[in-house]
Amino acid sequence: MIHTIRRTIPCAALAAAATAFLLLATPASARGQAVPDSVRAELDRLRARIDSLEALVRRIEAEGEAAPAAEAADELEALRAAAQAAAGQEPADTAAGPEAQAPFQGRQRSLQALNPEISVTGDFFGHMNTDDVDEDPFVMREVEFAFQSTLDPYSRAKIFGSVHGTGPELVPFGELEHGHAHGEEGEEEGGGVFAIEEAYLEWVGLPGGLSLKLGQFFQRFGQLNRWHAHALPFQSRSLPHLAFIGEEPLGQAGASVSTLLPFLPGGAYEATVEVTRSSNELLFGEAAEPSVLGHLNAFWQLTPSTDLDLGLSWLHGDFADEEHRFGRDLQGVEAAFTWRPPQRARYRELTVRGGVMRLDGLVPHEEESEEEPGHEEEHLEAGDGNALGAWSLAELRLSPRWIVGARFDWTENPEEPEESAWLLSPTLTWWQSEWVRIRLEYDLLGRSALADDESRLWLWASFAMGPHKHETY
Repeated sequence: MIHTIRRTIPCAALAAAATAFLLLATPASARGQAVPDSVRAELDRLRARIDSLEALVRRIEAEGEAAPAAEAADELEALRAAAQAAAGQEPADTAAGPEAQAPFQGRQRSLQALNPEISVTGDFFGHMNTDDVDEDPFVMREVEFAFQSTLDPYSRAKIFGSVHGTGPELVPFGELEHGHAHGEEGEEEGGGVFAIEEAYLEWVGLPGGLSLKLGQFFQRFGQLNRWHAHALPFQSRSLPHLAFIGEEPLGQAGASVSTLLPFLPGGAYEATVEVTRSSNELLFGEAAEPSVLGHLNAFWQLTPSTDLDLGLSWLHGDFADEEHRFGRDLQGVEAAFTWRPPQRARYRELTVRGGVMRLDGLVPHEEESEEEPGHEEEHLEAGDGNALGAWSLAELRLSPRWIVGARFDWTENPEEPEESAWLLSPTLTWWQSEWVRIRLEYDLLGRSALADDESRLWLWASFAMGPHKHETY
């Protein structure tokens, strides 16, 4: 740029000088009184222009060496201003001179950037049960509060707390009290119980590609166990999950380490190991020893529109009560197939999921002998036997807002292995927007120990406020 100016200015100066010289060199007789005042004014203007151009050439030649340094300084200031704007700070005032500028650059975040991301979700149910007309017809099942924040480039924190309301529950074995579901001890009529579902600190990008999680969290036993209730494709978790783990997801306090496995070709593979406190009463009773969970997940993109996800899970811990103590293992295998054409992903999508769960180590149950009334005998030794369960579901998107789905589950009773239950549930979902969803679901539950099946019709409305909505990861 500077060299171009240097070449342009001498040429302009020479042209102006030549014009002035010719005009000045014109004989006086030729000029005489015929020379108009406009020509004299033009000569004066050209003389002034020549003087200014000569002064400009001298100044550019003097400052030519300092120009690259000045341009570099301008670029550095622009980068600093962009960094400060990204951090939520006001750009420094460079016009005031070096004396007026701060002697250091602050690395703190603005007050607004320090605030966590806050989200609220809620589930409201209306239902009709022909087998029990005294049940509460309307239930605010859960209101969940989520706080999430990126603390620094290396870690982030998440806290999920919820208020659970009373209402009907899907119980694969046994019956509920008429009128209301079992609530927490001390819970008032129409009230709810507040609980911290998850609260953990997570480090990402550790050496070796590791991720570390400390705190209380939903464990990686399959994919759906990580989903919160408002994100589930049906109003409850699978029958095997309800029978072996309980109504809530498997969530315990401890540590979780996960990493991507780089040495296996053809897909993406993730391994997770978790060591947690054994706090699930249905699985571990009163045991206080830690439990260990291992999970391997594999993902393959078969075509641009189809992918396959496979997960293997294993959980080991001890069960203890007043009379027994033995080891327990819970295994799970699940798969998910998704078809989503890239050009019509908003209009067409098919998801099929399914899995098998097996619980090894059952609690001995006692029955009264028919031959000797009053005499109880155990059918199993402590820790012997197993119970199986299987689940499946499918969802088909018909349009951007309408989705139809269905599921079929079957499971054995871990307390009475000779008993079993099955569940059939069709659904119709309408997404009003990404924040509001309304679903109609019909549940038909059958039990081998009961002659009559139980049916219930649900109307499920859920909402989400804030940046994090019905997340499924």
